[in-house]
Amino acid sequence: MTIPSEGAAPTAPPAVLLVGGYAGSGKSTLGAILARRARWALLDKDSASSAVVEAALQALGHSPHDRESALYRDVLRPAEYQALITSVMENVDAGNSVIATAPFVAELADPRWCRHLREQLDARGARLHTAWIRCDADTMYRNITRRGAHRDAGKLADWDGYLERIDLGYSPALADCRVIDNNAGVASLEDQAVQLLADLA
Repeated sequence: MTIPSEGAAPTAPPAVLLVGGYAGSGKSTLGAILARRARWALLDKDSASSAVVEAALQALGHSPHDRESALYRDVLRPAEYQALITSVMENVDAGNSVIATAPFVAELADPRWCRHLREQLDARGARLHTAWIRCDADTMYRNITRRGAHRDAGKLADWDGYLERIDLGYSPALADCRVIDNNAGVASLEDQAVQLLADLA
């Protein structure tokens, strides 16, 4: 949906900041800090689509908390991301800057996906920025355990197996992606958010 422009035009082109990272890395926390400070719209994939995904999984005979099956990976997950990006574009069309939080692991590793997204935003006169949150396995485990989300049950049940399937040194394909360090003993997410927004200004 394209929103017709009315009234005064925005003083600056809208910006889109994708915040990615593995489960428990601090994406939602950083996204909330950034949105509060920048006064941008905030879209979180899990908040926006988990209820729909759980209902679909249950209707199809799967656990509503399944995030490991081919059904989720190949059918529902792509639909989640499509819905998220559609919402991003609707905000941009309305002149709003947006922060979108999701793992984005496969997406930010795919040059074609990144190029297509950038082309869509370029056509709208919007700027694309990305940030990847990196933290160690112990920090991720502590954060996942603390939040107590049912969707994490599969990861926690086989934590070592989960760690074998991910790359803790992962870097997105985008050369200008900002890496945020959420390990203990480094600058707080609040301080890093302040610096990130200053760099984007």
